[in-house]
Amino acid sequence: MFIHRRSQLEGSAAYLRDDCIRIRCDVVVSAKEIISTADVPPPDVGLDILQLLWDGEGSDVSFEVASETFRAHRYILAARSPVFMAELYGPMKETTETCVRIHDMEARVFKLLLHFVYTDWLPEMDEGVIVVMSQHLLVAADRYGLERLKLNCEHNLCCRINTSTVASTLALAEQHGCQGLKKACVQFLKSSRNLKAAMATDGFEHLTTSCPNVLEELLAMVAP
Repeated sequence: MFIHRRSQLEGSAAYLRDDCIRIRCDVVVSAKEIISTADVPPPDVGLDILQLLWDGEGSDVSFEVASETFRAHRYILAARSPVFMAELYGPMKETTETCVRIHDMEARVFKLLLHFVYTDWLPEMDEGVIVVMSQHLLVAADRYGLERLKLNCEHNLCCRINTSTVASTLALAEQHGCQGLKKACVQFLKSSRNLKAAMATDGFEHLTTSCPNVLEELLAMVAP
């Protein structure tokens, strides 16, 4: 009951007793108004697991890539990659081997691949090598069924398309089923100026021999 006149209060024995009045207040505090003084740091579990990789603690399999050896953990690799799962726990010869040899891959590429497997993110790379490394990593990601890494590489390459890289990137996109990346390359080559400059590169020669169907698409696109 809301009382707005003194006469109402004085005339009511239900509220005023012995010249005293008791008032009850309900206070509601919103959670949004509570300010925490504790700063919560960002998650660092990826760094902890990455340290486990570099220290080699508890590793049960190693990989020989080029002239380098990498120690790793079967259960982590198998959990992240269906190909590693088949190689390390399936009826393949690598199941009983403690050292697996990997061909046709650079050691620095495999090192980045392991980094992503253990942390789900890639370390910072110099701008001068990011295109080449993303191209190699895309091939490796496709090889081991790491779709998120593959998309990460596609994004890096899409952001750095130019006349010197577009042909090789387009060939890569066609060979590994990267439709978004292929579309970005084709869009770039719709400019006759860009196409003319790209045709003078070694990458375009590789494109014509490895992906003749893509070349036909380009010719049909620019034909009058």
